[in-house]
Amino acid sequence: MELEPRTTAPAHATGAVRFVPLSELSDDATFRLRDEGDIAPLAASIGRLGQLVPVEVRPLPGTPAGGPPLQLVAGFRRVAAVRMLARDRILARVHETLDDDDAWGIALTQALLAEPLLASELEALRERLAAAGRAAWAEEVLPDALARAPVDPRLRERFLEWAERASSGAETAEDAAGEEPEASEETEPGGEAASGEATVEVTPEDLARELAQRMYEVNQDLALAFASWADLPREGRRMIVEQARYVAELLAHLEDRR
Repeated sequence: MELEPRTTAPAHATGAVRFVPLSELSDDATFRLRDEGDIAPLAASIGRLGQLVPVEVRPLPGTPAGGPPLQLVAGFRRVAAVRMLARDRILARVHETLDDDDAWGIALTQALLAEPLLASELEALRERLAAAGRAAWAEEVLPDALARAPVDPRLRERFLEWAERASSGAETAEDAAGEEPEASEETEPGGEAASGEATVEVTPEDLARELAQRMYEVNQDLALAFASWADLPREGRRMIVEQARYVAELLAHLEDRR
């Protein structure tokens, strides 16, 4: 798809940055893309270092007389964090003129285009900071950042390739279920391997039933782990989150094939 080039600078390139009272922000959630989630680490960062990135706001379209005049376009978690700190103002880039298309462009950029640091990059950053003797406080938050780090793209691609092959194999298994296996150098005509070990055939129904049972048991363990999450070692939490993220990556593909 060829994008039509702009002939003028986008409105969001000219917004002025200033502090605005939180009372001037409306409760409008047009551009909210997700729940705030756990904002405690973000609030701690803002409390320690200050707000480094302004939120994006514009005049609320159709603002009633006496109502909050500003609509939040991006930065909902930062607003929640600043409120947690009991502050009464927030650093904002105020776009006096911003149409809906440009507003959605700002709101979606972070969600669709930004790439957080990978676990390997965070580990390299940890070593770099330690060697330089800088930002000692970062060591406190790096383990949690590692737990939230995205899966390395190479691993993700390998996992999705494996999932695709596994899915294709499951689809063809039903067609092949009624066929007699051909004898080979490894398999004797009697259905036993050359080594004398009996082969075990697993039907698609058995596989689905066993996998569902195992995932049920894992979910029970996860519920138990969640109840005592803070007591688990940080490295253990990181590994659990990484494995859970694999399942989350696969979920959309499984739902497409239902």
